[in-house]
Amino acid sequence: MKFTRIAPSASENIASPAPALLLTIFLLTVLEFLQIGMIAFAAGPIMGEIGASPEEFSLTTAAYACVAISTISKQRWMVERLGWRNFVLLSLAVFVLGCAICAGSGSYPAFLAGRAVMGLGGAAFMTTGRVLVNLIPPSPKRFTGIKFFATGLGAGIAFAPGLASFAVAHDRWHAIFAILIGLALLAAILAARSLPTDLVPEDLRSQSHPLLFMALASGSFVVLYVLQRSQYEFFSDTTMLLAGLGCGAFAMYYFFQGLRRHQRPLLGLLALRHPRYVVGVSLFTLCYVILGANNYMLPVLMQRALGFSWETAGQIQTMGLLSALATWLLMIWALPKWSAPKKFLVGGFVALAIFGAQLSRIDGDVSLWHDVLPALACNGVFLMLVMATTATQTFRDVQHHEAVFSHAQQLKNMTAQFGTAVGLAAATLMLQWRSTAHYGVLNNRFVLGDPAYTQSLHDLTQVLTTRGGGAQSESMAMTYLAQLLGQQATLLACLDYFSVIAMIGAVGALAMFCQRLMK
Repeated sequence: MKFTRIAPSASENIASPAPALLLTIFLLTVLEFLQIGMIAFAAGPIMGEIGASPEEFSLTTAAYACVAISTISKQRWMVERLGWRNFVLLSLAVFVLGCAICAGSGSYPAFLAGRAVMGLGGAAFMTTGRVLVNLIPPSPKRFTGIKFFATGLGAGIAFAPGLASFAVAHDRWHAIFAILIGLALLAAILAARSLPTDLVPEDLRSQSHPLLFMALASGSFVVLYVLQRSQYEFFSDTTMLLAGLGCGAFAMYYFFQGLRRHQRPLLGLLALRHPRYVVGVSLFTLCYVILGANNYMLPVLMQRALGFSWETAGQIQTMGLLSALATWLLMIWALPKWSAPKKFLVGGFVALAIFGAQLSRIDGDVSLWHDVLPALACNGVFLMLVMATTATQTFRDVQHHEAVFSHAQQLKNMTAQFGTAVGLAAATLMLQWRSTAHYGVLNNRFVLGDPAYTQSLHDLTQVLTTRGGGAQSESMAMTYLAQLLGQQATLLACLDYFSVIAMIGAVGALAMFCQRLMK
């Protein structure tokens, strides 16, 4: 497939990036990661407020991701017909509408509809922010745009848990969406002042094929829905889940195969066949798998296994993840002097290994400041070192043309949606598997004939009796010990999970040290 230069005035109109453009790039990226992180962290309280079960809430995640993939696939198609300014303003308006529906929802159906609308408007924020950077002509000024983009990424990841926990702790879960609406409105004001309005000539526009698009939408929904359902039915209905996964994968295969037969396809895949791009997208996808899994497991560890409050857990996660911003500031200083990517990639996976190893050794007497906070800081270092370095390397062979670069970003962010879903499903399955296994072993000691259990029950009953428990003291003591048993099983399962993360980090560091593509 051959690309010709399109919309030359788009980048020419931005000879020198205005502060409004740079802030637009920053806010679009912040919105992407902030909304994902806040809603993931506050999933439990939101479920309680809207009366949704975990299975129902997982459907909202699948619906958002499905709409997101479909929207991202058509981003360039819409930009060609609307222009950057109108596209971004329309996206922000739809996103604000979705946030308003979610904030005002008092039931599960309303929240589901709101999340789908949010996906329709906000799914392409990250793709848009990164492509807008390339509207700045090649020069040191373009690196300034990259600085604002990466800073938005780090800020969104870091502040999401803290803001969500603050809203939940003060019984204001609706404030999560109020924050998003405020940032989106600010982004709209800046976008209206800074973005170009150029349209692409009709004979150069990419074409959307209804049947292929339906295959993508339906296939992605089936795959994502199966991944979500696997959290609850993997061990009981594996055959049906695998059959659904196969059908969804075939529909998506049909979509991507169909693109190759068209002269002006929705996504120009043939122009993206570069080893550096393929490896880079694979690294990005791995990062999103780990990000999705950790976003699920860290609240489980700190709240269910260690017993800390929502507010404390959110604050400590934000403090730890601020290391991502600190790492990016260090990279800004180091990249002009030592631009070779290998050391950053190796260092990132070493940080991941330290993060997993540190959390795999904790116990019930853990110190948030001495044990958990340094580990979370290593997680932030991993995310920024690997994701930022990969971003600077992946698109070097595909940034010669605005449309090719846009397609490359779209495909990468479509795979990111799947990566996050895979990470969440994998973490949930591992938690169920390992907690059940540990519970079975621990429950063997939960009998009256066991000396340790009998002594613990006796001591706790006496304490409760002296504190006014009366005749109910023994049953209260048994209930407490049963809760403690479940908490211990969850903690041991978390330790197993973080041991796996440590191994992934070690293997990743070795692989990055041996690879020669990104030296």
